Amino acid sequence: MELFQAKDHYILQSGERALWCSRHDGTLSSRPATDLLLAWNPICLGLVEGIIGKVQLHTDLPWWLLLIRQKSLIGVLPESHEIYKISKIAVIPLSAAEPQDLELELCKKHHFGINKPEKITQSPDDSKFLLKTLTQIKSNVSVPNKKKGKDDKEKERLERRLLEELFKMFMDSDSFYYSWTYNLTNSVQRQNTTEVPDQPLWKRVDERFFWNRQMLQDLIELEEDQGRSWILPIIQGFVQIEELVVSYNESSDDEKSSPETPPQEATCVDDVHPRFLVALISRRSRHRAGMRYKRRGVDKNGNVANYVETEQFIHVHNHTLSFVQTRGSVPVFWSQAGYRYNPRPRLDKGEVETNLYFCSHFNKELEIYKKQVLINLVDQTGREKIIGDAYMKQVLMFNCSNLTYVTFDFHEHCRGMKFENVQTLTDAISDIILDMKWCWVDQAGVICKQDGIFRVNCMDCLDRTNVVQAAIARVVMEQQLKKLGVLPPEQPLPVKCYRLYQMMWANNGDAISRQYAGTAALKEPFIAELKYRLSGCCVTWF
Repeated sequence: MELFQAKDHYILQSGERALWCSRHDGTLSSRPATDLLLAWNPICLGLVEGIIGKVQLHTDLPWWLLLIRQKSLIGVLPESHEIYKISKIAVIPLSAAEPQDLELELCKKHHFGINKPEKITQSPDDSKFLLKTLTQIKSNVSVPNKKKGKDDKEKERLERRLLEELFKMFMDSDSFYYSWTYNLTNSVQRQNTTEVPDQPLWKRVDERFFWNRQMLQDLIELEEDQGRSWILPIIQGFVQIEELVVSYNESSDDEKSSPETPPQEATCVDDVHPRFLVALISRRSRHRAGMRYKRRGVDKNGNVANYVETEQFIHVHNHTLSFVQTRGSVPVFWSQAGYRYNPRPRLDKGEVETNLYFCSHFNKELEIYKKQVLINLVDQTGREKIIGDAYMKQVLMFNCSNLTYVTFDFHEHCRGMKFENVQTLTDAISDIILDMKWCWVDQAGVICKQDGIFRVNCMDCLDRTNVVQAAIARVVMEQQLKKLGVLPPEQPLPVKCYRLYQMMWANNGDAISRQYAGTAALKEPFIAELKYRLSGCCVTWF
């Protein structure tokens, strides 16, 4: 879409519609594209990919319009749904101030496409008014104005710092995704059971994961339907889409790199070597968002910190299979004061006061997912024990047959990087995994549904949680592929497929960790160990 700068508005034009953004008060209005002729000396600044929304960084600062300046294609889901990641953004002040150098892609339709927008010239009347205003300012300069100038500088510094954080959030976290045609906020099961297909995309979203909903509130409240065509739901989280090929004739990377190993001819991929699409989609809740140590536990609305829904999505021929898990902070009132490494956790409210909000959280969860298997990975001894005990007490007080509570002391079982011991947990809950099933959809409709979800947590809901979720998802994926005839009944997934699959989950853990903790997950030793094991074809664990 094209972005124009006029005297009183910024105008976005796409097809037969245009969105007018006032430079005086920040109001948004949808108008026909032909109304561009009514704008005063519009200048094309370049092309943008979409609108993130409108934001006011501080009550003393103007509104800013956030636009997608550059995108990257992550992959294509079945039925040609393209999924994009936001690579760069443009931020425009909705004020009389000139925009910064936006570095937009030039619009080829306009021969006067420019790298840096020329300043809009004023009419003779405007020039006289401006000259008169400047004269009045100069004649009224006095001592108090020095203080005002200092305040203005402080305001500018604040604005610059906030803008830097805004750019950093989008550029460094690498975690905002969107699609014009696919509902990234909803799982395959919800899309096929609860959505109304005729409604526009933004009306079908799960509001928990509609990250920029508040920024688009003005457009949502517009009465005319044309204005709502500009609404683009964005999720914060992680998306990776890969194609895996099942071939058992491939040598390991160590064999291929050995000079003694003769080169092998490339094997054609056909029915003997089936391929299938795997996608991993994580959606971070916009409620109780914030950084680790600042956001822990539950709030008074029943929302928890670092709440993420992760969907593993497999597509083979005309069959789509989906399995959903969630993670979220232990839903009690707790915190970790201070900024030193791993401060001691503490409970902030008593059992009775906490119970109301614990119940609020799980009543919402059960309304959405019906059943929950809670897997608690916190240490059952030491400083973490206080949080694990509080969690178990609240589950007992809640006393709901649709909650199943499982504890697994990850550090105790997997001490010394023995991550294969996670299989102890997956073996113990194998019957629960089988009973839960998964969502299975083909061209005729829904074949079966996932009955409940696993809700996994550790203290941060990062490294330990990611490893266990990957282990559970692997068990489900093997069942799915065997059911579809992609894998023989007793045959594991080939080494190359495992490597790519595990790397997807490692990347998922990295992304969620950057969003919550500000750093990548502590996965490097895990990846090294993983490659060592897989190179020897020792695929006996997660």
